Amino acid sequence: MTYIVETKNLTKTYMSGGRPLEVLKGIDLAIEPGEFMAIMGPSGSGKTTLLNMIGALDRPTSGKVFINGVDLTNLNDNQKADLRNKEIGFIFQFFNLIHRMDAQGNIELPMAIAGTSRSKRHKKALELLDIVGLADRADHKPSQLSGGEQQRVAIARALANEPNIVLADEVTGNLDSRTGDEIMHLMKQLNKEEGTTFILITHDPRVAQNTDRLVQFKDGVIEGQKKFADMII
Repeated sequence: MTYIVETKNLTKTYMSGGRPLEVLKGIDLAIEPGEFMAIMGPSGSGKTTLLNMIGALDRPTSGKVFINGVDLTNLNDNQKADLRNKEIGFIFQFFNLIHRMDAQGNIELPMAIAGTSRSKRHKKALELLDIVGLADRADHKPSQLSGGEQQRVAIARALANEPNIVLADEVTGNLDSRTGDEIMHLMKQLNKEEGTTFILITHDPRVAQNTDRLVQFKDGVIEGQKKFADMII
């Protein structure tokens, strides 16, 4: 099987105060296409660093990261940027929307970078707004949207170029529990309907238990894994 994401003996060491700080310590992880999974661990355990490696945002100190069988260590910066734009969608805890753009403009941005025609990206953005339940908010700027609505826009933006993988970093961490449940339900629904692989970073056991598989991190190593029965909040 070709895994959609695979890491082999992945390590990452930073210098901190003149001393090496080993954040990832030989991570071996394989993720199948269409998984809806979580990586959970305390602050400083290495989970966000791992997400950055998978998303081609940072380079490992040693080891390998494969996306659809492609070794990221063999790609130059332009090739990595192209892969990120076409293969990977990102969702962040604090939304990271561009405040001078309305919801539709934020969703169209990655398509514009990819060279999609104005008419096609306009149509796609409206379709995605409808999917995430914000068809009537296309011309609203982030300051005019609630936190949950902003996160829905962020999800739509992540899906704009039809990526195979969505990386989500603490996407419910800045939301109340009810809105967080709605966001989880939406992502799970998109995973089932579109077959998109979702990899969630979280510290919330409730979020983790509503994924298909949990990988538990501690001190830069995988401490354990658990599969859950298929369920939707």
